[in-house]
Amino acid sequence: MSEGVEGRMVGRRYVSNQDESVRMFKSDRLESLSHVHPAIPLMLYVPVVAYYLLRAVWDGLLAGGAIVVLFALGVFLWTLTEYVMHRFVFHYEPTSTWGRQLHFIMHGVHHDYPNDATRLVMPPSVSVPLAFLFYGVFHATFGPERLGPAFAGFVTGYLCYDMIHYATHHFTMRGPIFGYLKKYHLRHHYQDEGRGYGVSSPLWDHVFRSTLS
Repeated sequence: MSEGVEGRMVGRRYVSNQDESVRMFKSDRLESLSHVHPAIPLMLYVPVVAYYLLRAVWDGLLAGGAIVVLFALGVFLWTLTEYVMHRFVFHYEPTSTWGRQLHFIMHGVHHDYPNDATRLVMPPSVSVPLAFLFYGVFHATFGPERLGPAFAGFVTGYLCYDMIHYATHHFTMRGPIFGYLKKYHLRHHYQDEGRGYGVSSPLWDHVFRSTLS
């Protein structure tokens, strides 16, 4: 199939250019859970960020500067997590039939239908368990006093990733930063899926030499 208005060939795969979906589950319930409105992560996690920041200020156990530094550290740690998950989890290529099916559900469907507006953010059925997992990691790493600002920064980084990812596929993004991020991510989709794993930041692509040439 040649490139056209409805799709294009990327390597050996046909990639849709339309805002369209493909059914992934026989169960109507599971299928419905795989479609998520982009506002859902904001509704779920903005209150989490606000709670932990307000609690850090209210408790008075940390100076204002410490709260800012821990918050920034959390955002920074998210950028590394985003890179590692995208490169080594989402782009891991299993050989078993079950593994390939799981990979398609996790990320393969996004590369086949990159403009599917209902599958551009992580469903709560995945993000909520991961949030609890990372909360445990942050609690063990930072301790109860420093946990709040760091975890709030981490969740903020995740929200920025989700919103930037959605915008790169559905909004016109201009300027030296957002215009660059849009072009960078779309090159990952349409030029080389094996490079350019950073979505909200290309920092770790430079560190680990996986930038798009």
